[in-house]
Amino acid sequence: MIKHSLLAALLLAAPVAAHAKDETPAADPARLKADVEKLVSFGTRHTLSSTTDPKRGIGAARNWGAAEFGRISKACGGCLTIERIADRFDGPRAPDGVIVENVLAIQKGTGDPAHVIIIAGHIDSRVSDPMNFTADAPGANDDASGTALVIEAARLLSKQQHRATIVYALLSGEEQGLWGGRLLAKHAKAQNWPVAAMLNNDIVGGVHGTDGTIVAHRVRVFSEGIRASEDLAAQLARRGIGGEDDGPSRALAKAAIRAGEQSPAIGLEVLAVRRPDRFRRGGDHLPALELGYPAIRFTVGIEDYDHQHQDLRTDNGRKYGDTVDEMDFAYLARVTALNVALASELAAAPPAPASVSIDGAVSSNTTVKWTPVKDAAAYRVHWRRADTLDWTDSRQVAGDAASELVLPGVIVDDHFFGVSALAADRSESIVTFGGLPPAP
Repeated sequence: MIKHSLLAALLLAAPVAAHAKDETPAADPARLKADVEKLVSFGTRHTLSSTTDPKRGIGAARNWGAAEFGRISKACGGCLTIERIADRFDGPRAPDGVIVENVLAIQKGTGDPAHVIIIAGHIDSRVSDPMNFTADAPGANDDASGTALVIEAARLLSKQQHRATIVYALLSGEEQGLWGGRLLAKHAKAQNWPVAAMLNNDIVGGVHGTDGTIVAHRVRVFSEGIRASEDLAAQLARRGIGGEDDGPSRALAKAAIRAGEQSPAIGLEVLAVRRPDRFRRGGDHLPALELGYPAIRFTVGIEDYDHQHQDLRTDNGRKYGDTVDEMDFAYLARVTALNVALASELAAAPPAPASVSIDGAVSSNTTVKWTPVKDAAAYRVHWRRADTLDWTDSRQVAGDAASELVLPGVIVDDHFFGVSALAADRSESIVTFGGLPPAP
């Protein structure tokens, strides 16, 4: 039995892997600032703004993003495939309809079959009136910060090969109805991508709150518990086994906590908020959740509502508007580094087991069984007392051993169980919760 603290020490002491953090260059605050300033220079990036003007509007911004991906691909010997996917959407914020286009850069993995990690941010912006597509809408923190993070992550992660395929996604239409996220999720389903994780980054570059509070060493990560993709029968089965807090997205949030703890130099506490998004608000990861993909949202530790979704103005000496001078690029670099650390580990690890079963009714022992994962070097069986939220105990099983483990004296009624898959370098997948049937 390995306690959590000892497990963390063992992971930190593991042999240096190809994706090791000290081999990945740090995110550059100056480069992130330059990218945000470039995005702001397009005047507005409203989804209904011009798609043909070479200097102003959403079209010019998307062209620039695609060109940046192209430069990164050239530097890595053509390791990125640039795709632009589009579809028509209409709704209250686009009653006449609009073509929404996402810009993707795909770094194909070495695994067979590869699983997919998505790092996303939305490139569109808005002011107070979501229908105003002519006014300047700098959208520096919301969400040029996420767009710059995605591009910087591509710069860093493209320097190495990864087992998983990594998709870097610049999404449009978020402010009009999460349409870029819907388009991406639909595309992933159509392409049969086995998505292991979507990391959505939206408002990730500021440390000031509306009331003046500064939160510089914390990032919030939002995740669902009960799954949006599950029907009533599946939800009842999850309730019956006690898995309300252990869906794949919640496991992904816990992996983000682990990535932060294993990378103390990043200097960020992960506040894992146990709801899909901020109170009565949403983001581009929600359509991914609806289709059953594990997805989380990264957002600043505290928000400044004077500097998001606001017309540029000064009222009674109080400044409004989402401008570059309100951002903190050292903080944005740390959030970028956390994304890179998490994506790097998940992209080096095998996929998580498809299902985990448990047995031990009216017994003093629990038997844990799981679906074997191709090329897994080992598995880690996790358990915890049923009155706690985080895994406290674990035992490692060799990948070529039987895909089951008997835990003597661990009573099934009093504990929860899960299994993760490990690569040879100990990179670890998210944890699959035990006791539920495989997802359809």
